[in-house]
Amino acid sequence: MGAGNETVVAEFILEGFSGLDQRLQPFLSLILLLIYLTTVTGNTTIIFLVCVDHRLQTPMYFFISNLAFLEIWFTSSTTITLLVILSSGRRTISLSSCFAQCYFYFALGCTEFALLVVMSFDRYVAICQPLHYAAIMKQQLCTHVVVATWVISFTLSSYRLVLLSKLTFCGPNKIYHFFCDNSPLFKLSCSDTSLLWKADSILISFVLLGSLCLILVSYVRIFHCILHMPSASGRKKAFATCSSHLTALAIAYGSCIVLYAQPTEEVSLETNTVVALLNTVLYPFLNPFIYSFRNKTVKLALEEALGRAKVWLFPRS
Repeated sequence: MGAGNETVVAEFILEGFSGLDQRLQPFLSLILLLIYLTTVTGNTTIIFLVCVDHRLQTPMYFFISNLAFLEIWFTSSTTITLLVILSSGRRTISLSSCFAQCYFYFALGCTEFALLVVMSFDRYVAICQPLHYAAIMKQQLCTHVVVATWVISFTLSSYRLVLLSKLTFCGPNKIYHFFCDNSPLFKLSCSDTSLLWKADSILISFVLLGSLCLILVSYVRIFHCILHMPSASGRKKAFATCSSHLTALAIAYGSCIVLYAQPTEEVSLETNTVVALLNTVLYPFLNPFIYSFRNKTVKLALEEALGRAKVWLFPRS
């Protein structure tokens, strides 16, 4: 096609849930809004409790609070767009906003997988080497590791933004998703996207498979240590904690493997949308309950914080 006949695309149209009955869209929008507000409130509560309660100022809860902070931004990067689509019907998104959403979605996702690796190592040290835990997991080391996960993940993901900015979009502008995911976006470009596809596949494989292998190594060693515990109650408690964590990991890695670790032609649009909802909406919603609110120490800290808030708001006359 000649350059003179090309029309540069200035915005995209997000076609996710376009086939949903108009009468169901407000209902689904309300449910998603409640889930989103619960996710933000729950994760913010965890961050607040870790900051104010000395019992929660441990390496484990330091990592969990960082994960909670990340989850707020991760779910916000896509859920807000979906809420706008369902509540107002506005489906357009500018080119720059689409690129920014794509960048932050993947950068935050990479950071999350790196944090999950760190958290699994923390659990390994706590369960298998409890006497050396304080000496190994020092506050300075934990801070450096968390900063490194954020910096490295965002730096590695920056290549996508550079390559995306060089693409030209001159044809159809409909993205068959509820946010700017990589494969539907790349397919719309009239530029050569072979380099971007290859670089994306390498990064996704490295992040997904690399982090999964490290987590599996940690949990294999954890289960080995649990099986050799002398106390039956200790084994039961450790298994209960690990099983809830593994459930969260199964949702996170299972959804991403379905979305990104197989050819996109093999995944239908409906399957892609449902699995993406698990990854971007359900998983961040469940995390506070899996990692924190089931814990007795967190429950006690929350009860005390609510008690102090009640006294402050309704002082006795």
